Amino acid sequence: MLKQSLSQKLLQKLSPQQIQLMKLLQLPTVALEQRIKEELETNEALEEGAPEDVDDEKLQDEEETQLDDGVEEGSDDNDNKKDEFDNSAEEEIKDRNTDDFDVDDYITDEDVPYYKSNANNSSPDDERTEMPLGASVTFQETLLVQLGMMNLDEKQKLIAHHLIGSLDEDGYLRRDLNSIVNDLAFTQNIHTTSDELLQVLQVIQTFDPPGTGARNLQECLLLQLQRKNKDNKAIQRAIEIIKNYMDEFSKKHYEKIARLMNLPDEYLKEAMQEILKLNPRPGGDISADAKTVQHIVPDFIITNHDGHLELTLNSRNAPELRINREYNEMMEGYANSKKHDRSQKEAILYLKQKIDSAKWFIDAIKQRQATLLHTMQAIMNYQIDYFQEGDEKLLKPMILKDIADIVGLDISTVSRVANSKYVQTPFGTFLLKTFFSEGMATDSGEEVSTREVKKILSDAIEGEDKRKPLPDDQLAKILNDKGYNVARRTIAKYREQLNIPVARLRKEL
Repeated sequence: MLKQSLSQKLLQKLSPQQIQLMKLLQLPTVALEQRIKEELETNEALEEGAPEDVDDEKLQDEEETQLDDGVEEGSDDNDNKKDEFDNSAEEEIKDRNTDDFDVDDYITDEDVPYYKSNANNSSPDDERTEMPLGASVTFQETLLVQLGMMNLDEKQKLIAHHLIGSLDEDGYLRRDLNSIVNDLAFTQNIHTTSDELLQVLQVIQTFDPPGTGARNLQECLLLQLQRKNKDNKAIQRAIEIIKNYMDEFSKKHYEKIARLMNLPDEYLKEAMQEILKLNPRPGGDISADAKTVQHIVPDFIITNHDGHLELTLNSRNAPELRINREYNEMMEGYANSKKHDRSQKEAILYLKQKIDSAKWFIDAIKQRQATLLHTMQAIMNYQIDYFQEGDEKLLKPMILKDIADIVGLDISTVSRVANSKYVQTPFGTFLLKTFFSEGMATDSGEEVSTREVKKILSDAIEGEDKRKPLPDDQLAKILNDKGYNVARRTIAKYREQLNIPVARLRKEL
């Protein structure tokens, strides 16, 4: 049964300008540059770069002169034209359910100096360095060049092309040969056998870098060892270890290997040194060179001037933005025109929409910079001991709420500032969110950051005897002796976060 009722609700909605600001706030410097380019392409009323024929200081002088002397010439004519526009064009705009607006707000030549509609995000002193992109040869291209030097028939070359294309970025052939036989039959109508595939694969395995075309780690290491001097006793023992005791080697059961091979520790150590020289990812180096290097552009720069910290916002990639002067002149021309037909009214609405959008974007950029600086200043003051000394042990426990209470912003806003932003310090460039950490109490009741605990844990592991690495329970005892109440399972969690393997895998001869 349908019913009608009247109810009142109190809702809070974000305006389009607020949504735009939130989206800009979470963008890092590199992404902001791309976002500004997109806005410049979609909004003709927005321009990049300072005006060529207008000087800011000159505009300020003109503004002061206008305020002192006044501008009265032609004011009566302009008022009559604007009154005529108000009586004709704006009334019809209202009838079309559009917002009423004053054209004078969009004419800035007399009332508002032009430099006030600019957003200067950079300084002439900013260093604008170019980052050259180097072109390199891919891993597959390197192998195809070597393939052209081989004496193979047409069918074998087609099979070799397919096998090279099937190698992953590490240089391994992960697929089963029987599956590749089916692929060749269905996709290229090449009928072959797994034995013929193996013969071609063995040719590819002679290519550089050594280990290319291996089907697993064991085969990769053997291919590299077999290219070495086989008369060397250490090489022979290394080949035997990889061929017969690969499982024990991967688990670092060195005592078991020495016992099964009846080897003294000195001979085992020599063989292990030869194995450790090998590359488990033969194609990884070339693949990494072929990839575009992703440079980190810091969003904030902290400099230390004799103990005084100075914070600046990196605006190198943010161009100067301003309102297109031609749009203001067009708006003025329509206001002074005696003829106001339908096409002119639509043009005025279009100009209003584009100019408003450009002003909102410039204001959002300015507010973004102010919010970033305000928030980062609070973080720097909160962690001032660390930024002056660079010692992670001086980091205080800090969560988003701590900074949000200081700057008077919402936690979500602080999170957007800290997300994907980098800060350049005298001690390196760091991701901003890494400075946020939980706290824990010591035996003395002092609140310390978990990053301090991780630093002490990392130092303890780095200084351990690698022949007898410390297990997690002993690491927990070391930290407890220093006053940090940490359980063994917490040590395991911190160790995993630091990408440190268990004690057995840290063992060395």
